[in-house]
Amino acid sequence: MQSSKSSLAALSLGALGVVYGDIGTSVLYAFKEVFINGHVPLTHDNILGVLSMFFWALTLIVSLKYVALIMRADNHGEGGLMALLALASLSIHDNPRLRSLLLVVGVFGVALFFGDGVITPAISVLSAVEGLEVLTPAAKGLVVPLSLVVLFLLFVFQRRGTGDIGKFFGPVMVLWFLSIGVLGLLQVVGNPSVLRAVFPWHAVGFGIAHPRLAFITLGAVFLCLTGAEALYADMGHFGKQPIRIAWFGLVMPCLVLNYFGQGALVLADASAVANPFFMMTPDWALLPLVVLATAATVIASQALISGAFSATKQTIQLGFLPRLSILHTSIRDTGQIYIPAVNWALLVGVVVAVTFFGSSTALAAAYGISVSLVMVITTLLTFFVLRYGWGYPLLLCIAATGFFLAIDLLFFASNALKIVQGGWFPLTMAAALYVVMTTWKEGRALLNARLRQDALKLRDFFAAVFLHPPTRVDGTAVFLSAEPGIVPNALLHNLKHNKVLHRQNLFVTVRNHEVPWIGLDKRVEIESLGRDCWQVIVHYGFKNDPDLPRALELLRGHGCDLDPMNTSYFLSRDIVIPTMGGGMAPWREKLFAQMHHNASGAADFLNLPNNAVVELGSKIEI
Repeated sequence: MQSSKSSLAALSLGALGVVYGDIGTSVLYAFKEVFINGHVPLTHDNILGVLSMFFWALTLIVSLKYVALIMRADNHGEGGLMALLALASLSIHDNPRLRSLLLVVGVFGVALFFGDGVITPAISVLSAVEGLEVLTPAAKGLVVPLSLVVLFLLFVFQRRGTGDIGKFFGPVMVLWFLSIGVLGLLQVVGNPSVLRAVFPWHAVGFGIAHPRLAFITLGAVFLCLTGAEALYADMGHFGKQPIRIAWFGLVMPCLVLNYFGQGALVLADASAVANPFFMMTPDWALLPLVVLATAATVIASQALISGAFSATKQTIQLGFLPRLSILHTSIRDTGQIYIPAVNWALLVGVVVAVTFFGSSTALAAAYGISVSLVMVITTLLTFFVLRYGWGYPLLLCIAATGFFLAIDLLFFASNALKIVQGGWFPLTMAAALYVVMTTWKEGRALLNARLRQDALKLRDFFAAVFLHPPTRVDGTAVFLSAEPGIVPNALLHNLKHNKVLHRQNLFVTVRNHEVPWIGLDKRVEIESLGRDCWQVIVHYGFKNDPDLPRALELLRGHGCDLDPMNTSYFLSRDIVIPTMGGGMAPWREKLFAQMHHNASGAADFLNLPNNAVVELGSKIEI
């Protein structure tokens, strides 16, 4: 019992460090953005109305939607948009057209997540370093260069992994939340009237008195919700209970206190609206708070970058991105990975965002629209899980998700007003990535269709070959094939050029499934083709780490024993040739051909030993 409590406390502490960094650092800029442009008059009623909007946004979207509803829709314990997409698509597997539409919507949501991966580090670190301007106006010219240095170091250190420093994330974020809670509490004690904002009629009254202004203000209020998706996305790492304990036990109370404290400060001193978070800090604590805020934003960025690596790996295994080099940064935790291509692409995007926009206020115009659209997509996918996956009554499903969908759409509509000011930036990135992902998916389908069209049946082929058997040599040959039951090109080339067949031959197809995990007991299927030839299918979930040699070890006891020192892996390295009149537009076929050429080899992706791989190439027109 004591051990269970200790484990729960440790998981809750870990959740504080990873899950709540993004939403926890929103206090640096969210409240300020409502009033900074001067559109909302700084009256007592308006400030109470805005604070009420903050409180009820956190309550309805985070506490009710994510903590109470969305976190129930787990995919074998895993959360996140990819897990939810897989769960929703499986729930309507008998409706191919609707399933295809759902996959398109879900994949666009994943693309939006990567756009958010660029904006979050940029706005978080910028807003923290801007605290130096409160300390001394002379620091204004240093904000962008210092932010770029911090961000550059953050991305450079990704290769080392987060295992060694990750244990400090939780304590640092506990200190952060306690600090912002105390700062807010000190201001609230000076003006406790702001506590009346917990009553929803202040938000409703603000909306009735200033309907157009309230609608525009929603886009800024929404900034307090950025990072809410992390509660669901990281559920598999920590579990539901620790995330809920951390939210209700520390995070939400401290966030509410800080937002209310900023409101109390602005009521007392209207000039503090320029940067209320740092201006409510005593002078002696300002520099330490800037350092702590920077650390907190780095942790928030780190959590999102790690999430981008995990999402990329899952997207690759679901077939929407080409294979990329994936490095494991921990020998204990297989979930800690580093993907160089993603890391440097994110760094380039972050540098562009910081230098182009130049301030957290300018970036705030770009922030929010992609996150709000992801929330809309999450709610839609949840409806299909509730209705078709779990079989709840239609009216109950509409009531449960329709309420939140209406709020999500309202936030999205308000954020859409900021497209011209900067919202185009993450949407453009998401659209470009969406084109890449769908081009890869469709290109692979065309390529596989062409391979099936030209392929020979494996059983028929062996029946012909063994009429005049080739020379058999010692050892095992493993031939990888995209489809079971067909002859791999590598086998044809091997017979043509080497004119030999190994003593034992395995024809292996790797299949990735729309579930997060597939256990070792269901990892492999094996079927004898006779004459020591075997058809093998290896199954992986989208969170499993592909390791083909380890999977083939499971064949022991099935009449197919492999000696690792005497096994060769034969791979087909196809060169794609775009042709006119194919299945995609010419420019997309060229894009796919280039992506296919640059994709990481299957040998690295499947963890094959370098000294046992033979690649045989061929050209294929699509």
